[in-house]
Amino acid sequence: MKQNTAIICLSPYSGGMEIDSIKLAKKLSLYSRITIIAKEKHFIADSSKEYEGYNNIELEKINFSSSFSLSIIFKVREIIKRKNIKNVIFFGASEMKSLYFAFLGLDINLIIRHGTTKSRPKKDWFHRLIYSNVNYHVSICKHLQKNVEYIIPFGKKTKSKLIYSSLEIEQKEKIEHNKLSLVHIGRIAEGKGQIDAIKACKVLYEEGIDFKFYILGGFDEIYKNEFINFYDRLEYKHKIELVGFTKDINSYLSRSDIFLFPSYGEGLSNAFLEALSAGLICISYDNTSFPELKDLGLKFHMVKDRDIKDLKKKLLAISKNILAETSYVNQNKALVQKLFSLKREVKDYLGILR
Repeated sequence: MKQNTAIICLSPYSGGMEIDSIKLAKKLSLYSRITIIAKEKHFIADSSKEYEGYNNIELEKINFSSSFSLSIIFKVREIIKRKNIKNVIFFGASEMKSLYFAFLGLDINLIIRHGTTKSRPKKDWFHRLIYSNVNYHVSICKHLQKNVEYIIPFGKKTKSKLIYSSLEIEQKEKIEHNKLSLVHIGRIAEGKGQIDAIKACKVLYEEGIDFKFYILGGFDEIYKNEFINFYDRLEYKHKIELVGFTKDINSYLSRSDIFLFPSYGEGLSNAFLEALSAGLICISYDNTSFPELKDLGLKFHMVKDRDIKDLKKKLLAISKNILAETSYVNQNKALVQKLFSLKREVKDYLGILR
């Protein structure tokens, strides 16, 4: 058994990072005593019935109003000392300045897990200070690893580590449907690709192709009005179904033909990998981690980055040739299961835990 481990994610949202923090806690709970530290009255804390008690996972909640908070500093420090925690895996970035002071003088193995692309370098004196005690920066793909090494300052003892996240996919039989079905999975937020995907679907509407486009995911509140205003003006609004946040993702993958995912800046999308493994024809922009997935041998379509005209062209061509596109489905399934296995991910994390 490894020494006690805290997984900290103080985000108020309910997207991939937050879900991944819960998943990692469950994966490591057979090998270490796990404490999840989350923001009170928000998604991770409110989802405690899914993990609290699972292999003795415990939850600690913190109430705070800003990323630099005395509540974070003193509460996290108290939890670390009370529970004799020696490993900390942090999902996030903005609370790092509070956590630096929470950890000051404590003997911990600090791991920061990175899942999103960062844009601005943070190598000023203050960021060099707050990141100085990090032991490992863990990235979930090569694209992110390069991004982290460029953006984040490394201390004298800091190492960079690539660990692919594993997928636990429940394979289901395809659900019969009588029209072309498309799906997008992800929090509805700026740059996540929902608007570009909907715009691309206009070509199907204009060509008289009967289709249904399912959009799964809750809203980023600051983006909600902009998206709804766009959605309400669509002449083919009846073709687009806003499902919202749902745990029943597999049923939508099972009833869909195409995973339309023109995101501007993914780290490594679990949803995209799940769609590949479920046998969907997948379409992305040529950016971030998608060329890396191509290099790993996965077969899908990339179009010019942020080029809706190219996206429309590719979508129309695929929609008119669905049967021929399914020839590589089984190859994708096998390769995803091999590259993103639970055994491989857990082994890599155990290699850096005390």
